[in-house]
Amino acid sequence: MQNISFYQEAFVSYLEKFVSKREPESLYDPIHYILQLGGKRLRPVLTLMTADIFNGDHKKALDAALSIEVFHNFSLVHDDIMDDAPLRRGKETVHEKWNINTGILSGDAMLILAYQLFENYDPKTFQALAKLFSKTALQVCEGQQYDIDFETRDDVTIPEYLKMIEYKTAVLVGAAMQMGAIVAEATEEDQAVIYQFGKNLGIAFQLQDDYLDAFGDPETFGKQVGGDIIENKKTYLYLKALEFSSEEDQVQLQHLFSINPTDASDKIEATKEVFITSGSAEATKQAIETYTNKAFSVLETLHISEESKNELIQFGKQLMNRSV
Repeated sequence: MQNISFYQEAFVSYLEKFVSKREPESLYDPIHYILQLGGKRLRPVLTLMTADIFNGDHKKALDAALSIEVFHNFSLVHDDIMDDAPLRRGKETVHEKWNINTGILSGDAMLILAYQLFENYDPKTFQALAKLFSKTALQVCEGQQYDIDFETRDDVTIPEYLKMIEYKTAVLVGAAMQMGAIVAEATEEDQAVIYQFGKNLGIAFQLQDDYLDAFGDPETFGKQVGGDIIENKKTYLYLKALEFSSEEDQVQLQHLFSINPTDASDKIEATKEVFITSGSAEATKQAIETYTNKAFSVLETLHISEESKNELIQFGKQLMNRSV
C-alpha cells in the first residue's frame, strides 16, 4: 500500500486522459469542467488503495475508481441544481456557468459514463461492480430525498438522520472500497468487511463535517463556518441539542432555526452556545469517535496483513484528524 498522494497522482493522471475533447462540446465541456475542479479525490483513492491492500494491482482498479468519481460528481451537478447553489469548490456551478438544461443533460451523461467504465472488465467483475454500483446509486438518491424531506419536517429523529447520512454519503465510501476489493478478487467475506469499514468511516466523516461546520477553523475547514446554521439544517448537532435542552431552550433553538437575518453572525453564535451548553457538541464528538471505532473494529476479521490493517487505521485517523 502506497501513501495517499501516490494514489491521488495516479488517479489524476488517468482522469486527464478521460477528459479529452469530445463532441458535442456543449455536452462534454461541463463534464470536463466539474471533473477538473479538484477536491480530495477521496473515493477513487480508496478504490485504488483497497485493490493494493488485497494484493491486487491498483492500475487495474483505475476504471472502477474513475466510475466512482464520475458518479460522485454527477450527483454534485444535480444537487447544485436542486439547491440553486452558485458555487462549487469556489467556482461557478455547472448550471450557473451554462444553464439548468445543460446541467441536467450533462449530469445524465455522467451517470451513463460511470456505468460504461465497467465494460473494461471481464464479465464476472463487470457484473459484481455493476450490481454494487446500482444498489449504491439508488441509496444515494434515497438519501438525497430524505435530506430534502427533512427540510420541511420538525419531527426528524436521530435514527432517521443517521440513515440519511449513511445513504447520502457513507454508502459511496463503502462501495468505493468494495470495488477495489472486487477488482483484486478478494473473497466475498472480505468485500463485505471492507465495505463496512468504509461505510462506518463515512458516517464518522459526515458527523465530523456537521461538527466542523459549526466549530471548525475557517482557515482550514474550506467552507463557510456556520453554513448549516444559516441554512437552518437539522444536523446531528441540532437534533441532539433539542433532545438535551430544557423546554425553554428548545423554543429558543427552534426560533433561531426559523429566522433568516441579513447578518447571521448573532444567530450563529447563539446557536453554537446552545450546542455547547446542552451537551450536544460533546455528544457529537462522542458519536464521531463511536463510528470511527466501529470502522476500526471490523478490520480484525479481514484476511490481510497486520501491516495493512495498521495502514488502514492510520488512514482513518488521518482522515478524521481535520482541524477543529
